[in-house]
Amino acid sequence: MANTCLECGESLIGRSDKKFCSDQCRNTYNNRLRKDLNNTMRNINNILRKNRRILNKYNPHGMAKVQKKLLLDAGFDFDYMTNVYETQKGHRYIFCYDQGYIESDNDVITIVERKEYV
Repeated sequence: MANTCLECGESLIGRSDKKFCSDQCRNTYNNRLRKDLNNTMRNINNILRKNRRILNKYNPHGMAKVQKKLLLDAGFDFDYMTNVYETQKGHRYIFCYDQGYIESDNDVITIVERKEYV
């Protein structure tokens, strides 16, 4: 029994453990397998980039205070972040890449920019 390509079904010539007839078939097969995962990751990355753009827009000088409603109206999604930084005093800053924020009791958001020096 001859081996056939996992993607197109064409007969394979060459090594006995060969699975694909060409690089194109191999790439097509693997891209199809990862399609759902890639779409999920792409959607999450798009949300994170949008969040960062919104924070950056309202924080042109490295620190700013805005109403939470302003961020929500701009499409900010508070469910997505890249990391959390907790200060020694226990304050938690939520970051989206280099732009972070902390929420006050009165729905005021303080936006900060993390500057790392190498």
